Amino acid sequence: MAQKLWEKSVQVNEEIDRFTVGRDREMDLYLAKHDVIGSMAHITMLESIGLLEADELSALLEELKNIYASAEAGDFVIEDGIEDVHSQVELMLTRKLGDIGKKIHSGRSRNDQVLVDLKLFTRAQLKEIAEAVEDLFKVLVAQSNKYKGVLMPGYTHLQIAMPSSFGLWFGAYAESLVDDMMFLQAAFKMCNRNPLGSAAGYGSSFPLNREMTTRLLGFESMNYNVVYAQMGRGKMERNVAFAMASIAGTVAKLAFDACMFSSQNFGFVKLPDECTTGSSIMPHKKNPDVFELTRAKCNKIQALPQQIMLIMNNLPSGYFRDLQIIKEVFLPAFEELKDCLQMATYIMDKIKINDHILDDDRYLYIFSVEEVNRLASEGMPFRDAYKKVGLDIEAGNFTHNKQVHHTHEGSIGNLCNDRILALMNQVVEGFNFATMEEAEKSLLGR
Repeated sequence: MAQKLWEKSVQVNEEIDRFTVGRDREMDLYLAKHDVIGSMAHITMLESIGLLEADELSALLEELKNIYASAEAGDFVIEDGIEDVHSQVELMLTRKLGDIGKKIHSGRSRNDQVLVDLKLFTRAQLKEIAEAVEDLFKVLVAQSNKYKGVLMPGYTHLQIAMPSSFGLWFGAYAESLVDDMMFLQAAFKMCNRNPLGSAAGYGSSFPLNREMTTRLLGFESMNYNVVYAQMGRGKMERNVAFAMASIAGTVAKLAFDACMFSSQNFGFVKLPDECTTGSSIMPHKKNPDVFELTRAKCNKIQALPQQIMLIMNNLPSGYFRDLQIIKEVFLPAFEELKDCLQMATYIMDKIKINDHILDDDRYLYIFSVEEVNRLASEGMPFRDAYKKVGLDIEAGNFTHNKQVHHTHEGSIGNLCNDRILALMNQVVEGFNFATMEEAEKSLLGR
């Protein structure tokens, strides 16, 4: 068994090692690129305060770029017996450069190393999530505008209620995503603060320049208090998970609607044939499996904040190994959410709608409120109009021309999609992803 960074004269029991390392090597592969970036910033700072020579920094940076390229290509591996990504990177540097490789850990702990790795990883993932949300949003707005004149039933309690439209239906989910993106932006801002230099949570006697590493990594600011930087472990993941859960909630509801509205009993929409599956026994079946799985995956993501809370709750200040387990539920969740967003975007772009739903007189009564309002606008007291229409319905005498004339903001005739689009653009502009991207490119010399 390879020696741990922290081992001295006694080697740890193999079973203890298996249990304590757990799935960390597997999870740390998500962090490999980001661990290298963090190390590049850290050693650049170390050279500036005299803890590395200029030639040592140059050699280390060159080799770290090679390791980054390996991780980027998917070739980076954490060897058997090596605890984590931090140990693997240091081992690779030491093999290649000798004792110089052992100098990179000065002034830091694996505690603040994993903190910065997680933040670099998470903010990059949040950028991809934000882009995927924006893609879905644009499709929904386009569909809302395209079908703004096509009426459909609106429901309360799953009972037909009032006239709605596909413009309203698509647009409702678009505006929901705007609110979700506000949550996401708040999560991103929390991620965009630098914990590097907090070491094990109590700082360092080395004269570290934390402002420098903050600038080099493109962080907006830093986690100033070193104890709080450590307390942020778990809190950051929980808050990001809440933002992801908000998006997942919107997509899960959209998926449920799509499943229900595509069933023959509703027949409101038709999913693309290439996006449905069949039955091994029923030749007519076109199952909405994609949206069923999307609903399930999104519901699972909505449980993520609770999972994280249950792992991290009731811990005092300082680091505890409990926090390692958060990686196992947190890191893979981003790909799952991005996958759901991409599927939803693809299908909602190709979905076919039924232009003639309300031709069926089973939906006649959704126009009852329209008739009440017509009578009220002609001078009849609202309560009298309500009673008259109700009695007409009971007597089987209710008729209507199935036309609606809604003009107020956000209604069938005035969707306000331009304002919803402006809101989304405002939120997107508030992320400022460019700073982090430029910083990382600069470190890599790209």
